[in-house]
Formats: sequence, structure tokens, C-alpha cells
Amino acid sequence: MNNPVCPICGSDSHRCLRKHGYWIRQCDSCGHQFAELEQRNGHVDRTYGDHYFCGDPAGYPNYLDEGELLLAHGRMYARLMNRYMNPGSLLDVGSAAGFVLKGFEEMGWLAAGIEPNSTMAGHARNHLGLDVETCTLEEFRSSDQYDLICMIQVVAHFVDPRRAFKAAAQITKPGGFWLVETWDRRSRMARFLGKWWHEYSPPSVLHWFSRNGLANLVSEFGFCEVAHGWPRKWIRASHAKAIARDAVAVTPSAGIVKLVGSMIPSRLVVPYVGDDAFWELYRSQ
Repeated sequence: MNNPVCPICGSDSHRCLRKHGYWIRQCDSCGHQFAELEQRNGHVDRTYGDHYFCGDPAGYPNYLDEGELLLAHGRMYARLMNRYMNPGSLLDVGSAAGFVLKGFEEMGWLAAGIEPNSTMAGHARNHLGLDVETCTLEEFRSSDQYDLICMIQVVAHFVDPRRAFKAAAQITKPGGFWLVETWDRRSRMARFLGKWWHEYSPPSVLHWFSRNGLANLVSEFGFCEVAHGWPRKWIRASHAKAIARDAVAVTPSAGIVKLVGSMIPSRLVVPYVGDDAFWELYRSQ
């Protein structure tokens, strides 16, 4: 295939490392990293099916099992938003089973969501009573505009970030906000682990942003930074063990990681200690 250009700045790119059978490319100009995909059509359906939420090494051991933790994560972000705006209309992109969205709703937000996996979207509707449509952001059609669009752990999965952000901009009210949580390829953890960083997991993860790279991209759609930070995250030990096993699967440490993991109860709740996740709040100008 022809060498793909950077989806952020349009410059040439080069192959920098190979993981799970996929090349990860790096922009020669801005440094953005992205997965080299031969087949873009149907990628979402192939990659984020039910297996992704239950047992996929690149996904979750059991997504529904982390419901209470994700619900608390949503409440945390809703409290954070109180510093910058009053509760209003919210669209959550990539809602999955709806737990983060439910956390916002409980804090007074008029909550709606979109999720391409029909099983997860159905759980949000049938078990949490949420308005979640089964579709991608690019497919979503609405005459409504929203005060806040949440993209929590979703921008790294966009096949075409520019197309996705353009769609988001069209349904954001003037002066509205975007809340983004994603991974930082320039974090200390990512640089320390190098090619063994757990977020190098194509084809599930397709983009590895830096804070500056993400800010430059969203600025093209009329958004600028209001605030940023690093979220406090809690996960099940089963999830932490899956991350560790996947990161060292083909290294000499794999046996040790598996042995240590077997001694830790899977349902134990543990803090995520990495510095590689960040959140950004942007506002349209």
C-alpha cells in the first residue's frame, strides 16, 4: 500500500514498530502515531463486537463487571464539569453499556448517547433506562445540538478523527464544550515502556495522541482548551492483569506476570497508577 499520510497534519509518515500484526506509523513532522489499516470498511463492526467487551485481550475481560467503577467515573466528571458549566444537554460518544453516561444523568444532566455495539447499547437502554442510539458518531443524525459532547476513551478508536470531529462540531451548541479522555504517547509511562506500552494494541486502538497534537487538531474545528488534568481511575484486578499479560505476552517476563497475577483476586479493585491517561476540556469559539 502507499505510505499513508498523517491524519493530523497531512505530512509523510514512516513505520516505527509492529504490534499484533499491525504496523504503527509515526508522522515525520508532528510525531503523531497511528495504525496502518488495509481494510477500513467494516472496521468498527469487526473490532468492537461483543468479544471486545468480554474476553478480548485488546478489550475488556468483562466490561459489565466494572459497571460501578465506571458509574463513579461518570459522576467524577460530572462534578468536574460543575466548575465550568451548569448541567445541560449531553451526548456521550461511545457510551458502551452506559455506565459513565448514567453517572452524568444522576448528577442532573439531560443525557443521551451513541454506541456502535448493539448489545452494549441495548444494555444502556434496557437496564439503565438511557437514551442510547446504536450507531457511530459519523452515522449519527440529529436536529439537536448539545451543550457538552463527551468522548471518554473513544478518540483513539476513531478510524478517521477528522471526520469524527467534524461530525461532533456540527452538533455542538455555539460556546459548547467537548470533554475528552484519552492516552498520552508522550507520558512518562509510555516512554518508559516503549513498544511494550499496553496501549499499543491495534486494531482496537488506532491513534496515539499527545496533548499538543490533540489540541492542534480540535483547534481546526474551532475549539480551544479550557482545562486539562489526569483522571483518577479504578479498575478490577482482572482488568489490570489482562493489561499486564498483553503487554508482556512475548517477553521473558510473561511467566512471572502470570504467576504473580494468579495470586491477586480478580474482583479486587485497584487504582490505575499510570500517568498515561489525560483529560481535556475544550470550548467552541
